[in-house]
Parts: sequence; C-alpha cells; structure tokens
Amino acid sequence: MRPELRTAIATVCLSGTLDDKLTAAAEAGFDGIELFENDLLADRRGPAEIRQRCADLGLSIDLYQPFRDFEAVPPDVLAANLRRAEQKFDVMAELGVDTVLVCSSVSPEAIDDDDLAAEQLHLLATRAGERGLRIAYEALAWGRYVNGYEHAWRIVRRAGHPSLGVCLDSFHILSKGDDPRAIRAIPGEKIFFLQLADAPTLPMDVLPWSRHHRLFPGQGDFDLTTFTRDVLDAGYRGPLSLEVFNDVFRQSDPHRAAVDAMRSLVGLQDSLRLLDVPAAPVPTGYAFAEVVGESDLGVLGFTRTGVHRSKPVELWTQGEARVLVNAEGELGAIGALGVSVPDPAAAALRAKVLLAPPLARKAGPGEAPLTAIAAPDGTEIFLCADDDWLGDFVPTGESAPEAGITGIDHVALTQPFDNFDEAGLFYRSVLGLEPGVTAEFAAPFGLVRGRGVSGGGVRLTLDCALVRRGGWAPAVAEPQHIAFTCADAVACAETLRELGARLLDIPGNYYDDLMARTNLPADRVGALRRNSVLYDRDEFGEYLHFYTELAGARVFFEVVERIGGYRGFGVVNAPVRMAAHHEARRFART
Repeated sequence: MRPELRTAIATVCLSGTLDDKLTAAAEAGFDGIELFENDLLADRRGPAEIRQRCADLGLSIDLYQPFRDFEAVPPDVLAANLRRAEQKFDVMAELGVDTVLVCSSVSPEAIDDDDLAAEQLHLLATRAGERGLRIAYEALAWGRYVNGYEHAWRIVRRAGHPSLGVCLDSFHILSKGDDPRAIRAIPGEKIFFLQLADAPTLPMDVLPWSRHHRLFPGQGDFDLTTFTRDVLDAGYRGPLSLEVFNDVFRQSDPHRAAVDAMRSLVGLQDSLRLLDVPAAPVPTGYAFAEVVGESDLGVLGFTRTGVHRSKPVELWTQGEARVLVNAEGELGAIGALGVSVPDPAAAALRAKVLLAPPLARKAGPGEAPLTAIAAPDGTEIFLCADDDWLGDFVPTGESAPEAGITGIDHVALTQPFDNFDEAGLFYRSVLGLEPGVTAEFAAPFGLVRGRGVSGGGVRLTLDCALVRRGGWAPAVAEPQHIAFTCADAVACAETLRELGARLLDIPGNYYDDLMARTNLPADRVGALRRNSVLYDRDEFGEYLHFYTELAGARVFFEVVERIGGYRGFGVVNAPVRMAAHHEARRFART
C-alpha cells in the first residue's frame, strides 16, 4: 500500500472571492491549492499577504497557473515572453510557490518546431532554476501544435533541463482517448504536477467540453482509477490536485463544493487502496422508507402494524414493504430511508471518512442504536442490521387485506440542479451504489435529467430539472416517490381502486400509441388502458407500472412489475406521468 498522498484543489474550481475559496478548501481538509492567476489579480492583498493567509489556514500553494503561449515563437515574441515570465517569477517568490504551469501554445504566432520549443523552454527553465523555481509543461488538448502528453514529454526530454518537467491533466489526456499507459515510461521525478478532473461523455468540441463540463472524480465517465494508478506507478509522489472547470460548481456554495471535491479525492484514493477504510457496504435491501406527515396507507393495502415507543411514528407493512409515517409535519417529503447493510459500524466509519458524519439523534431506553447520515438533499439514510429496529415499535395487532404489494423496488428523489452530480458521488462512494447511464428527456415543463444508482438490493433514481423559471413552472418543483413491487400490476391496480386508492389516470392517446409501436395483444393493451398501467420493455424484459395521485405536497407512490431481467425505471413514460399529475392537481384545485 502506497502512503497517503497530499491533496490540493485549484481555486478555479470554487465560487466566491479568493478568501472564500481558501477558507472552504481549508475547512474541507485540503492540504494545498493551485492558485489561479485571475484569483490573485482580483484580490486587493499582495502576494506576500496571500501567502500568509494560506499559511494561517494550513494551506500550501503548490502551483501557480496558468502561464500561456510561451514556446516556439519568433525572437521578438520570445523576448516579450521572457519579460512576462520574470514578472511571474517575482510574484511566485512572494507567494512562496516553486512551480508554475506553462500550457502548450495556442497562439497563431507559434511555430511547428519541436527543436525550437525545446530550446526556448530550456531557456525558461534555466531562468526559473536560477531562482529555485520549476516549469511544469502541459499539453492542452486544443494546443496549436502540442496537444498530447507524449508529445509534451518528448519536448521536455529534448530540452533536458532539471527545472523542466511535465504536468499531466487527466481531462486533456482522457478526453482525446489517449492511452495513459505510456505515462509509466516517464520518470516520476519529471512529472512535476498532476491535475485530475472527470467528465461525462459528450459529443462536442473539446474546448467547451473542458471549460464547462468537467466534474470531480467519480462523477463522470472517465476511468480515473486506472489513470491515476499509471501516474503513481511512474513514481509521482506530488499532490493529487483537482482542476475542474464547471459552471455549476463555480456558482455554488464554495464550502459545499469543497466538501464534494474532497469526497471525490477520498473515494479515488480508496479505489487505489491508498486508505485503510472499510469497503463500501453495498446495501442488501431497504429496511424501510419514511414519509413525513399524516398518511392513510390502508388504501394501498398496508396495515398499521406498529407504533413507535417514544416518537410520533407509525409502522405500516405489506409483504416485505415497510413504510414509516412520521406525523411531525405536513406530508411533503421522504424524510428517511433505512438500508440494510452487513456491518452498520463499518458502514458508518466509511461514511465519516467520506465526509458524511453520523447525525446526532436520541434513542430512548431499549431502542435500537441506529446510525443515520445525511444525503446531499437532506434525506436521512439509516444504516440497519437485520430487523433489530422493529423492536422500537409496539405491535398494534391490526390486520387488513393486502393488495399484492410485495416490497420496495426503488425510491425516486428529485435533486436541486446544483446537487445532481454531488448526490451521485455520495451514493456511489459512501454506499457503493453504481450509477447507470444519465438520461435527459423533454417533460411538459422543461428538460429533465435522470440517473439511476443501484447495488445489492437497493435502487435509487436521482432526477433534476435543468431549468425551471417563474410562476409557469408546476407547483411540485421537486417531487419524490416510493415504488413498490408486485407480482401482477393489472390485478394490483384493480384491487387498489376497490380499496379507494386515488390512482393516476393516464390519457387514452398513450394506449393508442402503445398499440401502434408494439406487438402487444389488443386484450393486454385493453387491460393496461382500463387500469392506467404504463408499459416499457428493454432487451432483458418488461416493466409494468402505475402511480397514485400526489399524497400531500410532493410525495406519491408507484407500483411496478418487473418481468424477466428488465433493468430500467420506465423513464420513457415519465413525461406522460408528469402531465397527468399536473392535470390531476389542476382539477383538484378547481
């Protein structure tokens, strides 16, 4: 096992003034920063004062960046560039930072001549070395002539100066599909700096992709574990540093973003086995789901089987599905999820290391000492072992006819747009749930992005509205729902209607289209139509599902039947469901 490495974050990752960024980075536990030049220029303090402020916060300044368009230029441009560099060296001396990032040139004055680039970088490194400074040369993915890390390394090797090395940036390498295995051939002492960024796979030009859509490690599609392992195997022992350009992060609360960033680096180090923390627990199933406010689940075939010994909480059960109803507050949210894990203590320790410490809670005499952590949207996640927590409820002795619900299939949590990627990383790193493909679909009131995360016996869907503006937006801005399993969706829907459940009515146009685009028998489509059951299928199986109307401010329920190995969540039907919910609420108000 390698020793734990230092961590750093570029100030460009965070929102606010330089002092906001420094404070957030320090409080999140970072060891150092990359100081982005624009943050220095916008600050009223001099470099020496900024150096002192970083020292007071326990932060080192590990990199000053960026220095652009230096190499392979005509003599007159070179002279101007050297004057510019000397001024930067003066600033670096005051800041107490010994490494500057030099990006490969994008200037129209640059010349396609590796020998000239090596010669001029040697000259720059000579001047830097005389002052105890180093030059980290980085190949921009959109560099005019140098846009690959192997090309940058050839130039550095040709220049042959001890104060000149390379900076490796995961985005510039992985976005172009370059093979990182050749990094192992670069001597570790010549890798002066490592910058890490993840990203979603997007079919777009690399420059806007880089400037707007980078993510923290574990939030995108890049294999940063393999990439970082290649760098470490080459002998690099500098900091693991984040350089993420993202429009959301750069407008969000810097403290929250810094915690998210640190969580991503802890998760990355864990994947590299650099940390001694318990493995991700991978929950085996849902122990319970909790809704807040008064609710009669009897119309869904549930029985009130228990009352909490010390809290205004009721236990409702049907099959293996358990729902807690917390009477404190109006029905407006899913307040908590109980997940069954093999070792709650180990899972709690892992959560704490990943910056999700246990929530303070009181347990009465004889009650189970459950541990809860907070998800990014505020949902409490209880870590449960077996069914010990059931002893907290006094049995009611009540019984009622069941409707065919057998368990909890998944829970859907709509996220604030700014927290969508943060939520995915949280469930992936803390609980070991693996993310599925991110999907976007046109809903009646705007574009919606969704992503499933699943593992063991737990499935979650995370959704967000990309843009929602003004009073025209629907009143239910962030709906949530619990999806129950059943063996026969049509029969279950029929039974629930008989029990008085308010099921969501689906327009007939949907079923006319279903007949046209599938080979389903007419009688089967007719049964779906009569009971407002929606349908989807993939290469593995089929999915039948129906919904209740909203029960309170933002919570509703779904019942699903999975046939075969269907893996999705019926996303194709989401716009129809959303329009039907909006219509049901409009008629309820009139």
